[in-house]
Amino acid sequence: MGGGLLEVRNLTIRFPAGRERASDTVPVAGVDLDLARGEILALVGESGSGKSLTGLALLGLVPHPGRIGSESRIRLEGQELTGLKGEALRAIRGRRIAMVFQDPLTSLTPVLTIGTQLREALTAHRKLPRAEARRRGQALLAEVGMPDPATGYDAYPHELSGGLRQRALIAIALAGEPELLIADEPTSALDVTIQAQILEMIDRLRANRGMAVLLITHDLGIVAGRADRVVVMYAGQIIERRATLALFRSPGHPYTRALLKAIPRLDTAALELTTIPGSVPHPGEWWTGCRFQPRCGEALARCATENPPAVPLAAQGMSRCWLPAEPEP
Repeated sequence: MGGGLLEVRNLTIRFPAGRERASDTVPVAGVDLDLARGEILALVGESGSGKSLTGLALLGLVPHPGRIGSESRIRLEGQELTGLKGEALRAIRGRRIAMVFQDPLTSLTPVLTIGTQLREALTAHRKLPRAEARRRGQALLAEVGMPDPATGYDAYPHELSGGLRQRALIAIALAGEPELLIADEPTSALDVTIQAQILEMIDRLRANRGMAVLLITHDLGIVAGRADRVVVMYAGQIIERRATLALFRSPGHPYTRALLKAIPRLDTAALELTTIPGSVPHPGEWWTGCRFQPRCGEALARCATENPPAVPLAAQGMSRCWLPAEPEP
């Protein structure tokens, strides 16, 4: 694994008060992230945890009227990204940081061929002439596993299967040869066989290109064996950060333990899945204690009134919980 690539400190995203909100809504609050070259970091949590918004913030794509807090810092190899606009921001988007969104059918332009969309990306980032852009575009489609790159290049999105559309979307993201690829739920709409193929392909691209990957997912099951480290997010906060193997062996936070128990297992006779009662709270709600406390089966009395600090764990890990973490085996 290479040196430090991305450093995020105290990332806070606010949506200002208005007619429907008496106070600011803060869906992401004080998030810290570090990502090294060649590393796969998984950002895990239920829908509504703030994962996708965190990924969008890295590219300056927070939806209006949301804004990144003035106290937030996002640095790519030491270059401050917060506050960048115009040409300075376009030099980062797609070129140094690229993003693959959840649904390729809505992310791809339906009236343009895959080749046209690839050519636009290659022209914007690499200034390639049309013939060279076609050759390079087909090479990218071959690299992401498109069975017939020439046919795929001339196809419209609706003419491709879900798995092939996702491969095309990844090829477009790779056109600028980014140093960091943000993959936001890249397998959520695919069957399990295609999911495995897409994840294996992303891992291979990461290894071949030396780029870092921020894998955003709600499914801890796809993280095992693929991510180097895992960051667990809940209600806008990071509540656990661990090396992947350590997290699966001895999760430090009750929420992480609950997520792991919800993963279907084939090595036990019991088929009943564990569920977490309730749902992720709305980001406009105010907390005086632990944000997970209303849903936690292990909560202490102080959890309702005192927000737990980030407690260091082994190997630069962290858990935000009043309960002592179990020792690693």
